[in-house]
Amino acid sequence: MKKTLSILLVLIFTFSLYGQEKQKKDKTPKEKVGWKFGGALPAVTYDNNLGFQYGALVEFFNYGNPSVYPDFLDHTYTEVSRFTKGSGIYRFMYESNHLVGKTHFTFDISYLPDKANDFYGYNGYESVFNKVWMDDEESDYRTRMFYRQERNQFRIKADIQGKISGEHLKWAAGFGINNFTISSVDIARLNEGKDPEDQLPTVEAEPGLYEIYKTLNLISPEEADGGWVNTLKAGIMWDSRDNRPNPMKGIWAELGFEVVPSFLGNDWSFTKFYATHRQYFTLVEEDLSLGYRLGYQTTLGGDVPYFYQSQVITSMLTGATSEGLGGSSTLRGVLRNRVIGDGFFFGNIELRWKPIYFMFLKQECYLGLNAFYDFGIVTDRIDLPSDLETQFNMAITGYTYSDFFNPGGEKLHQSAGISILPVMNRNFVIAIDIGKAFNKQDGNIGFSIGLNYLF
Repeated sequence: MKKTLSILLVLIFTFSLYGQEKQKKDKTPKEKVGWKFGGALPAVTYDNNLGFQYGALVEFFNYGNPSVYPDFLDHTYTEVSRFTKGSGIYRFMYESNHLVGKTHFTFDISYLPDKANDFYGYNGYESVFNKVWMDDEESDYRTRMFYRQERNQFRIKADIQGKISGEHLKWAAGFGINNFTISSVDIARLNEGKDPEDQLPTVEAEPGLYEIYKTLNLISPEEADGGWVNTLKAGIMWDSRDNRPNPMKGIWAELGFEVVPSFLGNDWSFTKFYATHRQYFTLVEEDLSLGYRLGYQTTLGGDVPYFYQSQVITSMLTGATSEGLGGSSTLRGVLRNRVIGDGFFFGNIELRWKPIYFMFLKQECYLGLNAFYDFGIVTDRIDLPSDLETQFNMAITGYTYSDFFNPGGEKLHQSAGISILPVMNRNFVIAIDIGKAFNKQDGNIGFSIGLNYLF
C-alpha cells in the first residue's frame, strides 16, 4: 500500500494560500526585477517496495532589469529526491532567453535511478496485463515486481531554438547523451528490513516479464543490459503562445528528426520522426481556456533498443522525464509506459480554469483547476517472431501463450480526470493529477504530483 504524505503537504499549502486571500481579484501582473525565488516543494512519500522518499525541489527566475515579467530571462530548477532503497531523481535544469544571443537555450543534467521501472511488453493491448499476478492477496499472485525491471538513466541534454522569420517561425536543434543500465529488480535490496511474510520472491523462484522476454529473445542480449543512446535532433516550430507556463491563446507546433548515429559511440543506429501540435483558445478572458495536444512519433529506419522506445521526443523537457505512452507526461491514469511501440499517436484535451487569484507572502498566486481527456494508440508495431507461440510453448512453463500475448488486440487507450494546480508568480506550477483509465488492461486510477502544465 502506498502512503503519499506529499498529498497532504501540497493540500495544506494550497488551502493555506486560499486562507491568505483578501478577495482582491487583481489579475494584472506586478512588476518583478532581477533574480527571484520561484518556489519549492518537499518530497516526502512512502512506498512499500521502494521505501521512504525524501528530498526537495526548488526553482529560481531572473526577470531582468528592466523587468520582462511574467516572462523571464533565466530559470533554474534543481531536484534531489531519493527513496531509501535506491530510486531517485537528481536533476539540474537551466534555461535562458538571452545567454546565446536571442535564442532559447536549455540544459539538463540528470541521474534517474529506478529500482522498479514499469515494463508491460510491446504493442499496447497486444501484451496482456495480469493485475492479479502482482496482488499478494490473490490466489494467482506471482510477485509484486512481475512487471518491473531495474533501469538507471544518466542524461545530459541541451536544446536551442532561434527565429527563422518574424516572431513565431523558429528552428530547433539539440543533442542528448543517454546511458541506460538495465537489469532484473534487486529483490534482496527491496527485501531489506521486511518481515518474512512481506518479502518478495526471488527472481530465480518467480521470474518477471523482463526475464521471460529475455528467455524468448524478445529482449536481445545486446540490449538486455542497456547501453549508450547519444542523439542529434533538428526541426522547425511555430510558437505564438501568449504565455509559456499556461497559454490562453496561440499555437505551439513542431516537427523534426532525432538521429542516433553510430559515430557518436552508439551500439545502435536509428532515426525517428516526431510531430506535435498544441493549440490554445480563450473562452473567458484570463479565467477559462481550452487547450489540446496531438503528437505522433515513429521510427524511419534502423533498430531501436527496447528500453528507448518509451522516450517521447520533444523540443524541451517540461518535467524530469518525457516518456510513455502511459503515465503523468502522456496518458494520465494509464499505467506508466503501458503503451510501447515503434510508432504511436496520442492526444490530450484540457479545459483550464483559474477560479481563485490571491496574494501569499507578497507573491502573486492563483489556483488552477483542469478537466482532461487523454488518448493514445500504437501505430507501428514492434515486430515479433512469426513462430513466437511455438517458441513460447517450448521455453516457458507454468503459463500459457494467451497469458502474455493477444495478437491484433491493440485499440485506443483512454483516460480522463482532473488536475489541481497551485501557481505562484505565474511560473511556478505544482500539478496534482488524478486520472482514471477507461480499460482495466491499462490500470485503474493514477495519481501524480509534479511541476508545470502538461503542455
